[in-house]
Amino acid sequence: MNKEIFSHIPCGQTLPQNNIHAVSVSMPSLQDVIDYEEQTPEILEKITVAYPRFVMHPYLKLLAKYLKEKYKISDSYEVVLLSSKKAVEVVSSKYFIHNKIEINEPFGVILVQNGTSQLQKVLKFIQHVGYNLSSRLAEDYLYKVGIVSKLHQENLEEKTKAKEILISNLAAAYKQPIKNICLNPSGMNSMYCVLKGLKDIQAKNSRTILVQLGWLYLDTMNIVNHYFEENKIFHDISKLDLLEEFLKKDGLKVSAIVTEIPTNPLVQTVDLDKLKNLCKTYNIPLVIDSTFATAYNLDLNAYADIYVESLTKFACGNADVLMGAIILNETSKISFISQEFFKHSDEPYIKDIQRMAFQIKDYKKRVKQISSNTKKLVQYFKTAPFIDEIFYCLQEKYATNYKKLMIDEESICGIVSVTFKKDFQKVYDSLNFAKGPSLGTEFTLLMPYTYLAHYDLITSKEGNKFLEKISLPINLIRISVGIENIKEIIKEFEKINSI
Repeated sequence: MNKEIFSHIPCGQTLPQNNIHAVSVSMPSLQDVIDYEEQTPEILEKITVAYPRFVMHPYLKLLAKYLKEKYKISDSYEVVLLSSKKAVEVVSSKYFIHNKIEINEPFGVILVQNGTSQLQKVLKFIQHVGYNLSSRLAEDYLYKVGIVSKLHQENLEEKTKAKEILISNLAAAYKQPIKNICLNPSGMNSMYCVLKGLKDIQAKNSRTILVQLGWLYLDTMNIVNHYFEENKIFHDISKLDLLEEFLKKDGLKVSAIVTEIPTNPLVQTVDLDKLKNLCKTYNIPLVIDSTFATAYNLDLNAYADIYVESLTKFACGNADVLMGAIILNETSKISFISQEFFKHSDEPYIKDIQRMAFQIKDYKKRVKQISSNTKKLVQYFKTAPFIDEIFYCLQEKYATNYKKLMIDEESICGIVSVTFKKDFQKVYDSLNFAKGPSLGTEFTLLMPYTYLAHYDLITSKEGNKFLEKISLPINLIRISVGIENIKEIIKEFEKINSI
């Protein structure tokens, strides 16, 4: 066996390596992560490609520069690129931007004045709602005008069949009709479209409160804060009695409950039977982010009204496509008004669909291999002297809730989060796995979750108290288990013994 199966990946290299469309980036030391969060000039020189909703892709920068010259746009304006003209309307209506320009391009463009606070607000908003322009579209455009000399070589499904292959694979996995599935340019855009649709529908019924159950992914919470004047968060999913008490008083004002199964990053699963009964009692739609669960590990059709999945993760497996999906459950009344959700959606770029269609054919096989590896890795961690806490789908407090949803014995969620009895920075820095944002990859990928997702909370006393209150450890590594030989994965973790 090759001793170098895991080797150091320098800071700033794409994950996967040598892939201009990668959605992750190597941050091999904790100091790299801290520098990235603090945006030091040194780190910004190294990290040029990263998660596209957080860092502008270099091809988008080149395209913006080209358009500035093509349309003779003043330097006092920043050119911001969006996935479509529909996206332009969404952003413009939110921020009252009147600097739209008439262009003949297959995407959206807005102008935002430089040197104003508005630019950062607009960029943050686009990050949250996920109307990002595709790096593959930008690449094709730049190639046609001669700015990029060659196209990235990759396996793509045939153009005429790609969307049908992608949608039919999702339909089969979720056991839902094809008409109930809608693709989006990112997972966050799927969540935005669903929550926007629900807000519009439920406002007519005087249902204006959105309930978040569990500590949700950062940008899901940001969308909620942007769009729902009234929202209620229940951080502890094990205390459904608190939710029940709230619903007794305000249940008929609730527009929807949104949760993750299992949660990110502590991999906890709510008692879905009890939760669904509460939803039925008060006629509340349940939105489930099923990215961690995947339709190949858990059967949630008895519970979800609407699914949202970030296809960027396990469905892709290679971290090189930004895409999401909305899946409506045909047993839910809400599925009959699909247009209310789908009308906000943008069709992903065709080459992204072709790439995802190629990758999704191995989705089930990938998930089951990851499940098998995860089971063995957890067994190892349970006896490893350097491990403090293990958070995984069958942890004692939540095992019963998870087990009743499992499709088969190989249905273990491929995410494990751990804390250590040794110095966190030394542990993180010593491991040669790929280290950076994202998950669901065929290669094992580590992320210092709290540092990358909630650095602002780490750096203040109040933030530290809040993290303690919601039981989210600062020194936590989230492991997205890959399909490599499990003996090699364990061997790499054994390095920690010598620290």
